[in-house]
Amino acid sequence: MALRLLYLIFVRLGDWLALLGRSSTAKDVELLVLRHEIAVLRRTTPRPRLEWADRAVLAASTRRLPRLPREHRLVTPATVLRWHRRLVAKKWTYPNRTGRPPVNDTVVALIERMARENSGWGYRRIQGELLKPGHRTVASTVRRVLKRLRIPPAPKRDTDTSWRRFLHAQAASMLACDFFHVDCAITLKRIYVFFVMEVATRYVHILGTTTNPDAAWTTQQTRNLLMDLDDRADDFRFLIRDRAGQFTASFDAVLADTGIQVVKIPPRCPRANTYAERFVGTVRREATDRLLILNEHHLRAVLNRYANHYNHRRPHQARQLTPPRPDHPIAEPNHTSIRRRPILGGLINEYEPTAA
Repeated sequence: MALRLLYLIFVRLGDWLALLGRSSTAKDVELLVLRHEIAVLRRTTPRPRLEWADRAVLAASTRRLPRLPREHRLVTPATVLRWHRRLVAKKWTYPNRTGRPPVNDTVVALIERMARENSGWGYRRIQGELLKPGHRTVASTVRRVLKRLRIPPAPKRDTDTSWRRFLHAQAASMLACDFFHVDCAITLKRIYVFFVMEVATRYVHILGTTTNPDAAWTTQQTRNLLMDLDDRADDFRFLIRDRAGQFTASFDAVLADTGIQVVKIPPRCPRANTYAERFVGTVRREATDRLLILNEHHLRAVLNRYANHYNHRRPHQARQLTPPRPDHPIAEPNHTSIRRRPILGGLINEYEPTAA
């Protein structure tokens, strides 16, 4: 642009020197012709487009014209003043802007990828998965990105507030147990799964599967759990259970011998055992309801693989979006390549940074 301005100035100076050797009559005739040409051009192009160099030359040369011709030029005084204000505004416009910084394109791509590959994940769940590769963000950012991408959010679920407050206060020393069943696709047998959850950490123990969950079998699985806990059994004081027939006096006695008191929920109030019921809903939505279970052996393999994911990789809202017992540290945010690890044939996905 500067070279073009210098070129225009040089050309206009040359024209001015050439005019010094011409007569006044020739100059007057040329002015009349040029004025007529300008009038014709104004009829065809009312607003001609001027470049930066043209504006500079016109603004400088118009000042030397008499008043009457200056007021009928393409460049009026108001136009010159407007150019000046625009130049000042451009000079004193600071590069920094207020507001939130833009979201990194890598994070946006990951949010979109996780939301599309996992239809049941909400804002907080995606936020927790982003922590694994080292991308720290907030749920509102995830919501804003998904809204901009026109990806609908996952449905929200209601919880029982009063029981939640009570269980939260007692969670550090509390266990919760329950059964859920799965129907086999080939034999059509109904298999019952017995599990116990450590409420404070959300760690789940899959104790066993059976087609006949009687009192003796349930009591034996409880003994196996206490053996696995070993010294950690002293950390628990309460176990929440429902009033099913599998839980008999012998079941309560085994726990009482280790100092664990059994708390029975009110009749027909499954929400009183909210943590166990929540796990049942989670394992059904993410695993058993999306697979054809062939037999009991197949069910045990599926549950063992899912329990490993649930306990070591899956983020939990109650634990600040960390797994119950993480088996790997949180990565640094400088990882740009993210690897997807499919679980149970791709029903569940885990994300982690690739090795450098």
